Amino acid sequence: MNTKTQVHPYHYDRNGIKAGILHIGVGNFHRAHEEYYTNRLLEYPDQQEWGICGAMLLPGDERLYRILKRQDCEYTLTVCGRDGHDEAYRIGSLVGLLWGVEAPEAVLDKIADRDIRIISMTITEGGYNIEKSTGEFMFSDRDVQHDLKNPQSPRTVFGFIAEGLRRRMTAGNGPVTILSCDNLQHNGNTARKAFTSFIQTQDKELALWVKDNVTFPNSMVDRITPATRPEDVIRLNEKNGTDDNAPVYCEDFIQWVIEDNFIAGRPAWENVGVEFTSDVTGYENMKLSLLNASHTLLSYPSFLSGYRKVDDAMHDERIAKFVRTFMDKDITPYVPAPGNTDLDLYKQTLVERFGNRSVSDQISRLCFDGISKFPVYVMPNLIKMIRDHADLTRVAYLIAAYRHYLKYRTDDNGAVFEIAEPWMTKEDETLTASDNPMDFLGLSAFKSTDLKQSPEFVKLYAGMVENIRSKGAMATLETILK
Repeated sequence: MNTKTQVHPYHYDRNGIKAGILHIGVGNFHRAHEEYYTNRLLEYPDQQEWGICGAMLLPGDERLYRILKRQDCEYTLTVCGRDGHDEAYRIGSLVGLLWGVEAPEAVLDKIADRDIRIISMTITEGGYNIEKSTGEFMFSDRDVQHDLKNPQSPRTVFGFIAEGLRRRMTAGNGPVTILSCDNLQHNGNTARKAFTSFIQTQDKELALWVKDNVTFPNSMVDRITPATRPEDVIRLNEKNGTDDNAPVYCEDFIQWVIEDNFIAGRPAWENVGVEFTSDVTGYENMKLSLLNASHTLLSYPSFLSGYRKVDDAMHDERIAKFVRTFMDKDITPYVPAPGNTDLDLYKQTLVERFGNRSVSDQISRLCFDGISKFPVYVMPNLIKMIRDHADLTRVAYLIAAYRHYLKYRTDDNGAVFEIAEPWMTKEDETLTASDNPMDFLGLSAFKSTDLKQSPEFVKLYAGMVENIRSKGAMATLETILK
């Protein structure tokens, strides 16, 4: 029996596509999200000036860059249905690819190119170099200091954008939109803060030009896209009958809501399902508070309990109940439904998405970089919950589990693991290593409020720390589900 998935081809002529978008950070999420939408949009004859040229800036990007270049920037995307039915697509919307380490001048000239009217980016939540407690740009970074002093040989995304925009200004090549596609609340505002702070310090004349010629719309992005491991490459090629060394797979749910603030024109992405709005705040709040916070909530307890796949964890009724109760009791009071959203349906869909066996996301991916995630996904609503004297049990358990994960690096079954916290400071390491669990509440991730000032939180948290240490994460979870 032939079980291969048919790969849907694109029907436009790639030779006739012009790149109107430069995207910085060509990772899996971008290739499953913006490229997917754009690949569909290019089927419209009047939209073919909106192809995407990718730019990779990091030394670690070389492997994927070489593979995609060998494949003429084409790849396959497998969309995994919650009903077990998958659809595969050949993606052709990435019509060019540059690597800043190899060809920095080509990247700078592309930023300055008149045809480029949007510079989009996925540079991760921590990539904007904003200090979490103050909200200010961090100038102390060594590469940032290099770029301020050596504008023509940049190392950071800030240096590349500044020099590219300077060339654009000098050539009279017109305005441009910088569109963040990262998982941040008010990501456009964050991008504006980061880039304008850097540019104002480096070049005041350019800063004045940017004020009048660059817009930074906020956007909300959503599509669960796991990392593609070597075994996934083999699996996807066998399933699809393809020979693709850079395949991507993702869930069937997709959403993109963007503030319609494009100074140099934009694609008609609404033709393929993107929603444009005057204010993305309500959508951001819903997604970050429900999807992202729930991902964080389930990640550390599930990992400590021995689970490594999100779908396996969500098929454990205890974890599923924990997540759904968190959504219903802790978060829903603080999330007004935006637009025509049915909040109950949205939450039910989230539970189904998390349990999607075809996607099978890695819990380690959700655990990655908690220092950056807690301030964005968890703390805003926790502050409100403390203010309102709400039930803090589930969030106290989460933070106790996060401490155990960072400090002991051993799960309930005795398996030892490594952590990945690129933004953890030396002070954070000291606070985590301390045997006094109250010290952990001073972590940089929690700086937006003093958790030690809430007696209710402190009492619950201290009890959870002790129970997880003595009984294990799952046994402790069972006590709060009763």
